Amino acid sequence: MLEDRSYLVSRGYPRTCERESNWACMNYMLEKIEVRGGKRPLDNEGGEEIGSRKLPKQLDAREGVESSLEFYDKLMAPTDQSGNRRHAGDNSDSSSLIHAIGRDNSISCLIRCSRSDYGAIASLNRNFRSLISGGELYRLRRQNEVIEHWVYFSCHLLEWEAFDPTRRRWMRLPTMTSNECFVFSDKESLAVGTELLVFGKEVLSHVIYRYSLLTNTWSSGMRMKTPRCLFGSASLGEIAILAGGCDSQGKILSSAELYNSESGTWETLPDMKKPRKMCSGVFMNKKFYVIGGIGGTESKLLTCGEEYNLQTRTWTDIPDMSPVRTGAAREVDTPATSEAPPLVAVVNNELYAADYADMEVRKYDKDARVWITVGRLPERAVSMNGWGLAFRACGDRLIVIGGPRAMGEGFIEVNSWVPTEGPPQWNLLGRKQSGSFVYNCAVMGC
Repeated sequence: MLEDRSYLVSRGYPRTCERESNWACMNYMLEKIEVRGGKRPLDNEGGEEIGSRKLPKQLDAREGVESSLEFYDKLMAPTDQSGNRRHAGDNSDSSSLIHAIGRDNSISCLIRCSRSDYGAIASLNRNFRSLISGGELYRLRRQNEVIEHWVYFSCHLLEWEAFDPTRRRWMRLPTMTSNECFVFSDKESLAVGTELLVFGKEVLSHVIYRYSLLTNTWSSGMRMKTPRCLFGSASLGEIAILAGGCDSQGKILSSAELYNSESGTWETLPDMKKPRKMCSGVFMNKKFYVIGGIGGTESKLLTCGEEYNLQTRTWTDIPDMSPVRTGAAREVDTPATSEAPPLVAVVNNELYAADYADMEVRKYDKDARVWITVGRLPERAVSMNGWGLAFRACGDRLIVIGGPRAMGEGFIEVNSWVPTEGPPQWNLLGRKQSGSFVYNCAVMGC
């Protein structure tokens, strides 16, 4: 078992299996898949032929490649070993993976391959399947700082989709099953490790639905230390912090807790200095920040933020950290509770915000503690007081997901901008027919 081979984690992998060697290793494995079935499981119809591999077409502004996770689901399902014949690619050494290059080089190749290919790789034999479905490969990717970011979002109440911004591929997740109370309750979402968590409320209590990338299934039954909704949250690798929100009686909370997706455990953290709900959370410079929200007995809009230091386990007030529109800039008749929580995201340890009213992108100057307008949002990304629009960090770029407001079925568009390349110039990564209102959105990096 991989857990017994700690040296795989403690030292770097050999450099002999990178770039050209990587592709040679992968071609070897993909040829094995071709031998088995004649057609690779993850091929898309209409792909472009490149060498011996078939890769998906790049999408233009009007195209989309619809891909299902059903095949991956079947691969990850438990198998009857007594009736499972040895496939092409198996060998007598059960730990070697690719016998010709050895286990270390095999794993070095695998952690550098796109996780879009993991479903196909898992079909080679039980050893590959176990390595991927057990989660060890994702832990090794994280330790070697090999991370891909996929965007998960919901434009229909119980339906979720994933979008791979590198290959520009759409994927449907299995439909969630829940009662009507959960469907119409306030919901938050959070991606941490290889899990997507969706928080809501059923008849008598709060509930968490968990989607596992490893099994392509939804489950429920997880419980926080202090059940809550309308909280701020963010993840960093395998951990996530949830802060504030309100309990089942509507009381605004100052409590916070940490979730570890590897152990599946919750830990109570020290309370924040101020109770707040409808706030936002981000990680920046390995510290957690909760920003804005509503607090106090009169449910007033908060302009401050708070910083949580994981090392010292302390909270620090930061005035004027929220990008809220105050005074004359806000519509006087608009109650604070009708506006979405701050639309904020962190790229390369820099904090950005989406001003939905003026359709602008703003950047936070950490030294002067002021917000500076840097450019425009995509013109077609509309919202209702900030609701229905997703603004997220996705690796080294910002992602905006939304669409033009329309009756009935509309279009959803995914736009990206890399801040290091200059002022906002939005690149349309994908567009497809869907509901144009984004209910929930999260980015999974693994």
